[in-house]
Amino acid sequence: MAPCALFPVTGNSGSVATEIPDGQFGKCQCETHHAKSSLYQILHKEHESEAKWHQRRVVLKTPEATCRRASEVLLKTLSFISNLTSFYHVPWEDQLVLIQQNWAPLLVLSIAQEEVDFDLREISAPSLLKKILLNQSWTASNELGSSSLGTSLVEVQKMKNLLWKFWDLNISVKEYAYLKGIILFNSGCHVLKCQTLQQEAQQALMEFISTMFHRNLGRFAWILQLIASLQNIDADAIEELFFFRPILGEATLNVLLLETLYIKPDWL
Repeated sequence: MAPCALFPVTGNSGSVATEIPDGQFGKCQCETHHAKSSLYQILHKEHESEAKWHQRRVVLKTPEATCRRASEVLLKTLSFISNLTSFYHVPWEDQLVLIQQNWAPLLVLSIAQEEVDFDLREISAPSLLKKILLNQSWTASNELGSSSLGTSLVEVQKMKNLLWKFWDLNISVKEYAYLKGIILFNSGCHVLKCQTLQQEAQQALMEFISTMFHRNLGRFAWILQLIASLQNIDADAIEELFFFRPILGEATLNVLLLETLYIKPDWL
């Protein structure tokens, strides 16, 4: 039977009676398959809205003041690591892994401790017509989109939401110190010799919270959950937002941290 065949109506004699017009029961199956239903259109619009949301980009409203504060926090973060004796007892191969994968969440945590808040200004990307008129190549426009056209709003908002949650908890200086140890010695999926150091930092934090907050281990669990969320922060977004990337050039921030801490291996 052909895909669009209509079912025949038979009388008592079994012969074919009249065909039912298409309009009586709607279009045939092959036509409705290609037609866009209301549900499809709604989902399509939601997908487009989500895509536009992810494409929105922002810059700092007061870049000079905010970037200066971010640089100060970065120096304090370096000072924390360099003064941590246990970090230098870790094999340098492990130090390399720890800095590469943990510098971004560690810096954001330090920004939370220093209470560095910042306002954003949304910017618009040049239209396709403007790119054509200016004879911009796709490669050039992509480079613009990742540098002079700001940072992803989604990634920055993710960071700001975490900062507000940390501030709501009124975390003490000692708690921040333990949290930095937990983050710095987070080995992730790597098998490192420093895994016990993270466990020791977690144990110290739990004992401190238990003593200071009348055994309120719910606070301990909530803080650890925030720490886990820090791992989802986009390191590239941090470099873009706080203008670290133009300063570094072709280098990356984790390389700068490694060189500053004097743990740069020969092959890096």
